Amino acid sequence: MSIEEDVFIGAIDQGTSSTRFIIYDKSAKPIGSHQVEFTQFHPQAGWVEHDPIEILESVKVCMTKAIDKATANGFQVDKGLKAIGLTNQRETTLVWSKSTGSPLHQAIVWMDVRTASICRRLENELSGGRTHFVESCGLPISTYFSALKILWLMENVDAVKEAIKKKDALFGTVDTWLIWNLTGGVNEGLHVTDVTNASRTMLMNLKTLRWDESTLKALTIPPEILPKIVSNSEVIGNIAAGWPISGMPISGCLGDQHAAMLGQVCRKGEAKSTYGTGAFILLNTGEGVVQSKHGLLSTVAYKLGPNAPTNYALEGSVGIAGAAVQWLRDGLGLISNAAELEAMALAVESNGGVYFVPAFNGLFAPWWRDDARGVFIGFTGHTNKGHLARAVLESICFQVKDVIDAMHNDSGADQSNKEEFLLRVDGGATVNNLLMQTQADLLATPVIRPVDIETTALGAAYAAGLAVGVWKEDYIFDSKDKLQNANIFRPLMAEDLRKKKADSWLKAVSRSFDLADLS
Repeated sequence: MSIEEDVFIGAIDQGTSSTRFIIYDKSAKPIGSHQVEFTQFHPQAGWVEHDPIEILESVKVCMTKAIDKATANGFQVDKGLKAIGLTNQRETTLVWSKSTGSPLHQAIVWMDVRTASICRRLENELSGGRTHFVESCGLPISTYFSALKILWLMENVDAVKEAIKKKDALFGTVDTWLIWNLTGGVNEGLHVTDVTNASRTMLMNLKTLRWDESTLKALTIPPEILPKIVSNSEVIGNIAAGWPISGMPISGCLGDQHAAMLGQVCRKGEAKSTYGTGAFILLNTGEGVVQSKHGLLSTVAYKLGPNAPTNYALEGSVGIAGAAVQWLRDGLGLISNAAELEAMALAVESNGGVYFVPAFNGLFAPWWRDDARGVFIGFTGHTNKGHLARAVLESICFQVKDVIDAMHNDSGADQSNKEEFLLRVDGGATVNNLLMQTQADLLATPVIRPVDIETTALGAAYAAGLAVGVWKEDYIFDSKDKLQNANIFRPLMAEDLRKKKADSWLKAVSRSFDLADLS
């Protein structure tokens, strides 16, 4: 790369439980970062909300402190920073006032299930039932997606009804809310989203990459509240006065799982799994949309420029992964920090016949059962906390396995050659070596953990740098360097034991169904 010496790209990584800002040098190495956690609100069972203003403040704090840290370490960020990218938790839904900039309700988080009754109503009313919109958007009717959350706000929040009537309402996922505020807010802030975030609303046509008129009409969602859709890598606008690094271009935007896919440089036929609050597995299917017959979602992988080809993906979303570990810590007090879980699980040789299905808010792919609830089964007088710890870790791996198996079935992969399939992994939970080895054992396929496991922010940085000429696609997709020094976990489990455990897991999953009415 023939670029000047001091060149940096920043990335906002706004997740489900925390916000980070990371600054990368021209070799894509992080040179400064800051992270803050923010509050999750649970006003009712199954409801999850965030405060939109707290999210904005967390971004401002992280930007300021990351720049201060990098500067203190001798990097001239003020002179060398060229652009920033943005990646965010997807589907989480906000509606705010165009004239005041004030949120009209708390952000309804992706895992929130308050829209279950709306889903059932639509399934009964629409001719195609649960899969009525799959042909256009690739997604089933589910509490997961933004369109249903918009409907709930339109039907239940007077301030939203009034604002829509007065044409003063703006809808956005978290990326849209951040960009609108970063570029000026009420002072001509830009109301945009990108193709990956738009693909998770249930409202965008996957082939045209535009809002689908027939879907909007069927759901009675007014098109004027929706943002403009842009690609993942282009100069969207500049940061306004009142923010750190005002005047800086925002030139990359992707939903978090798509950013991780780019950060893991997944080409056609390659898959990654991100282990965060949930677990999200994406398989790049190239420039063609593949409709799943095994409970997966068709979605956009990335589009690296306004005129660039669109890559698509099959996705399986697991609602509860790292959140189960957080529950052990905060809900049960069984551990004081996530790092303790591995040692606790290693204190026993096996799960002791204990299985855990973390269906706190139902089950996502490939089951799509919002009537499921969490179950521990297989307790005996011999069961101790080590067995519980191991069952929690294994539950994450079993859920990922269910999705990978569905991907193999949808893509027509030869099951006898699964050894050739490599799963790239990232996210905070992947520091747990037992989790990674268990994943390789249950999949019977190698698991590759890169040196930098925070590939979500890296993907946003790649998209931003590509748009302003810091990097070229050839450099980004040169996999040899990216996989150098990566940890590879190879399967060690005997096939008969693997099959027995998989069968036991499926039995446990079946026991979690039809339990939503217990509360």
